[in-house]
Amino acid sequence: MQVCSIVGARPQFVKAAVVSRKLRTIGEEILVHTGQHYDEELSDVFFEELAIPEPDYNLGVRSGPHGEQTANMIAALEPVIEDHDPDVLLLYGDTNSTLAGAIVGSKCDVTVAHVEAGLRSDNRDMPEEINRILTDHAADCCFAPSKRAVENLAAEGITKNVYWTGDVMYDAILEARDRSIEGSTILEDLGLDAGEFVLATVHRESNTDVRSNLAAILDGLADAPRPVVFPAHPRTVDRLEEYGLRDHATREFKLIEPLGYLDFVRLLDAAERVATDSGGVQKEAFFVETPCITLRNETEWTETVDSGWNVLVGPDTDRIRAALRADRDPESNVQPYGDGLASPRIVSALAQQLDDVDQETDVEPELSPVT
Repeated sequence: MQVCSIVGARPQFVKAAVVSRKLRTIGEEILVHTGQHYDEELSDVFFEELAIPEPDYNLGVRSGPHGEQTANMIAALEPVIEDHDPDVLLLYGDTNSTLAGAIVGSKCDVTVAHVEAGLRSDNRDMPEEINRILTDHAADCCFAPSKRAVENLAAEGITKNVYWTGDVMYDAILEARDRSIEGSTILEDLGLDAGEFVLATVHRESNTDVRSNLAAILDGLADAPRPVVFPAHPRTVDRLEEYGLRDHATREFKLIEPLGYLDFVRLLDAAERVATDSGGVQKEAFFVETPCITLRNETEWTETVDSGWNVLVGPDTDRIRAALRADRDPESNVQPYGDGLASPRIVSALAQQLDDVDQETDVEPELSPVT
């Protein structure tokens, strides 16, 4: 079994790390990095920390308008697929890298498999929502992280070769939390005590590229009852400068450079709560039981809200202030995203899908398609 895995952004590096380790025990992997995240702190460090093999290809496609970036990825990826003719094109999440892979795979007649299939925020103004919908409908095999994701796919008529696997990010965070406690010194480096700070991340275009939204978020966070640690995404830093908000952010918060994955997990695990507009961080916070404030009006991870671990506030100053001070009583021991064994399930399902009966695999447990 030869699998071509496509990655391009931080969450995809994390997910690919755990799947690749399982995949390479029974098959061959060609790893392609689109270059969507090209900043060293957002790319290279994740490969190093998570022991992801060096990519076989780095397409070097950097930032740009969505259409241009996706088109450049398609043009660069297609020759790679034609040269190798893999059995499977394995895609993660909802980035432009994901959509580009889905288009190329469908045009090159390669089996397309989508990890994190079936997620829906029901907000089509988000580029990620369009990416995930189109990818699911182009995919030959959908790996859903939750039962609700399976239901979402069924509602759109996608029922063939749908697998409920659980979430690969849960696999990754269990491993990373232990490693971060043992190896990260970020709390000491920043002079922080566990449970005595708020972690904040803001990177989504609907927040960073609208000055009033970004200013409202900063004003809300500035009223936090605890110090706010703010690892700033490069786009966010650019907008802070452009909007004349950099001094405000620097004065009110501990504004720091982007972090490696293990340092970030350590901060997330130790924070009293986190405020974010990232889908991945919402879920990671849920896994390490850190209450989350989501700076959006919707989420694709609805189970985190239903269980009380997450609250949606949008870029609204008053709602952010209230959420930072509110008492929380979330449900404990909620596991809507599986048991930390999504990676072996995905690899086993791929082997089944390709009828690789000659391949010896001890990857368990296997999971049959939903239908």
